[in-house]
Amino acid sequence: MNLGILETGGPPADLGDRFQGYANMMRRMMGPAFRARTYDIRAGEMPGSPDECEGWLITGSAAGVYDPEPWIAPLKDFLQAASGRRPMVGICFGHQLMAEAFGGQVVKSPKGWGIGLHRYDLIRKASWMDNTDPIRLPVSHQDQVVAVGEGCDVLGGSGFTPFGLLAYPDRNAISMQPHPEFEPAYAEALIESRRETRLTAAEADAAIATLTGPNDRDRVAIWLRRFLST
Repeated sequence: MNLGILETGGPPADLGDRFQGYANMMRRMMGPAFRARTYDIRAGEMPGSPDECEGWLITGSAAGVYDPEPWIAPLKDFLQAASGRRPMVGICFGHQLMAEAFGGQVVKSPKGWGIGLHRYDLIRKASWMDNTDPIRLPVSHQDQVVAVGEGCDVLGGSGFTPFGLLAYPDRNAISMQPHPEFEPAYAEALIESRRETRLTAAEADAAIATLTGPNDRDRVAIWLRRFLST
């Protein structure tokens, strides 16, 4: 499958020499059956058409959907144009921008940072899932989807993030707040990079301690491959 990865962010500068960018993390997660082309959205590299690739994947970003970045509005327009034409998956920022593009709302949450390994309970089973057992994945976000548009199905979430896993059946699109592409080493390094700046030492320690728990990255990667291939 020819997959277009819309890269909207990457590791902090101080982690760039240790970890590859988000598009490469997505490539590893999706596996060799997907021939991936990366679009550097922040540099203004937009697809020429929604049909340029057979499926689309939108990465995470340090930006918020409400920020005055010049690339956000064109990307939102592209998501609306691509809706229903090709399968689409959004992760973290991609999840939030899809919600905004499709009639929902995103805010900087008063709950603060979601970090570490979080559990998401599944409300219903979609065709590309195996079952409705909870999933546990790394998260790193302050912003949250707080309302969804018409035609959006809430598939799962948590007490911290109620709108954590969304599906848009009429748009052939799904999205999730957590990061199945984050390997534990990167999730830990990202937390450490924010210690004593955005996070207190106690918050960082508590979040890192969760990363040794069961992780459903491989299970969710199978879901995403299945969704994009059908």
